[in-house]
Amino acid sequence: MHNFDFVKPASLDEAVKALSAEGAQALSGGQTLMPTMKQRLAAPDVLVSLTGIAALKGVSGRAGASVTVGAATPHAVVAAEARAFYPALAALAGGIGDPAVRNRGTIGGSLANNDPAACYPAAVLASGATITTSRRDIAADDYFQGLFSTALEEGEIITGVTFPIPQKAAYVKFNQPASRFALTGVFVAKYADGVRVAVTGASNNGVFRWSDAEAALSADFSAGALAGLTVDDSEMIADLHGSAAYRANLVKVLTGRAVAAA
Repeated sequence: MHNFDFVKPASLDEAVKALSAEGAQALSGGQTLMPTMKQRLAAPDVLVSLTGIAALKGVSGRAGASVTVGAATPHAVVAAEARAFYPALAALAGGIGDPAVRNRGTIGGSLANNDPAACYPAAVLASGATITTSRRDIAADDYFQGLFSTALEEGEIITGVTFPIPQKAAYVKFNQPASRFALTGVFVAKYADGVRVAVTGASNNGVFRWSDAEAALSADFSAGALAGLTVDDSEMIADLHGSAAYRANLVKVLTGRAVAAA
């Protein structure tokens, strides 16, 4: 690991100012950044920790309406405190990694990194959530732009995420046993105006919405509605853990299970 300076601002304004320095990098839970630095694949000159900013932490909401999660809120806190508002989101958070990861990793860090196998992107996209930053609000459909790529601009900090609460929802994932990332994961959310289905872990393009399933489930919210559908495997990930066809099949299977769970 290369030498670096460490800054822990107490306010968002201080953090934004610190990140304007050359070579500065935001640090939230550090679950990806720190291992990357240890392998000398990243070498920021300054780490700006967001964990000391109280305004970026916590879960608040209105029953049946929406729930907002501060960007620096650890997964374990989301699992405990979002349950009263959005049980499917809480269950997702409770299934991320292991206890050490859940107590250090944060929702903002996960979304800023946008790992193609991370769980939170599926919840955000399926819920049609809004990502609030130090500069603006970004709709979920506009935020995710491919593997490890987002709409965030240089120096922009995620401050929170607001989830509209659906009528029914569930997340089901097939774990990669070693990392506990999603080999494939599907989040299904049913709203009054239709169903949204988001898939993580399966595509070379990162998290995506399965539009055919959304149309079928909006007409008939049952696992049987998926029977005649197929998933195109041309853009699916193929590696030692599973072929493209295997992942495409998992998308359909897990979507059915999520509908049944919801």
